Amino acid sequence: MFPGYTDAYIEPSSAQDERYSFIAEWYDPQAALIRRYQFLFYPKDSSIEMYDIKNRRKFLSRTKFDTVGIDNLYIGSQISIYSRQLTFVDFGDKFTESKLGSKKEKTLALIKPDAVSKLGTIVIALRENDIQVCKAKMVQFSRKDAALFYEEHQSKPFFNSLIDFMTSGPVVAMEIMGTNVTKKWRELLGPTSTAEARSTAPNSIRAMFGSDDTRNAAHGSDSADSAARELEFFFPSRARCELANTAKFENCTCCVIKPHAVKAGLVGDILTVIQDSGFTVTDLCMQNVEKANAEEFYEIYKGVVAEYQNMVNELCNGPSLALEITSKDDDTAVKFRELCGPADPEIARHLRPKTLRAMFGKDKIQNAVHCTDLPEDGILEVEYFFRILKN
Repeated sequence: MFPGYTDAYIEPSSAQDERYSFIAEWYDPQAALIRRYQFLFYPKDSSIEMYDIKNRRKFLSRTKFDTVGIDNLYIGSQISIYSRQLTFVDFGDKFTESKLGSKKEKTLALIKPDAVSKLGTIVIALRENDIQVCKAKMVQFSRKDAALFYEEHQSKPFFNSLIDFMTSGPVVAMEIMGTNVTKKWRELLGPTSTAEARSTAPNSIRAMFGSDDTRNAAHGSDSADSAARELEFFFPSRARCELANTAKFENCTCCVIKPHAVKAGLVGDILTVIQDSGFTVTDLCMQNVEKANAEEFYEIYKGVVAEYQNMVNELCNGPSLALEITSKDDDTAVKFRELCGPADPEIARHLRPKTLRAMFGKDKIQNAVHCTDLPEDGILEVEYFFRILKN
């Protein structure tokens, strides 16, 4: 039960200070029911309040909650409140829809095989242009999948070469969000022709990372309707057969960019350091980890590490980005752990200031990344995220 539970449902007054209202759902595993709440967020002091819609009762009194911010407020967002994962399914009132609806436009950003190695730099460009990554996954196109995605180009002379290229390696699909994001992302991409991009938009993604009209780094939806259709292809609202997994499950290690680092917009910076250090990201998936799964994943630390429960709480405190990391060396896990640095960022900053935790960590719990401790556990941890949780 949430703290602050009372017997009377209180209809919020319009005279209160500015607040945003959403309809949120939480699956109650004990009752096997989906419970619906009115979720209120007050930007003035980052406080939240909740009402049980069915029972018309206050469920959570107004409480300051620093881990929830404006960036978390959009349809489809998942947030963790006292270890319960809520999903926003609708706006709670017209005011919220009018204030936030236009700022939460979504579109597809598809990183093509030739630019996956530059993913970190591209994600940084998104952040610098106030574009938020809401979902992300690495997939491998089959010829059938690629032909379906690009079916509008079937009659074009470049169709076969496009399919050959798009099936030549993994791609990264991202649901991105922001004000006028469809237009903004296409402006960031630059002209379809790489040659034209270099002459007219030299700082664009295609100018920097593309090589021709087909191998041009990335794809962007050309309209709101196209964005909805293309996002559904990669992030379906109903269960269907997944696109092929890209995980290698050999000579690999697991890295999880923790929720606090995702919320702080550090994903691009961390990916850039990883890729510039000679490691390859061979699979990735952004997801919200349930508390039971976080406890299971960290079970080896239970009763051994004093921070165990806080580690669990952090891992299920918002979206995280799980990565399979590989390299040309036989000791990937050992070398990647060296890149991550000591678990305590303060120690890392003194002893190894160029490590990930030294540069991006805050404390022993919010230390930017989890990495596999023992080399023999690398495959097991990768399998946990990319086989067990994915299925």
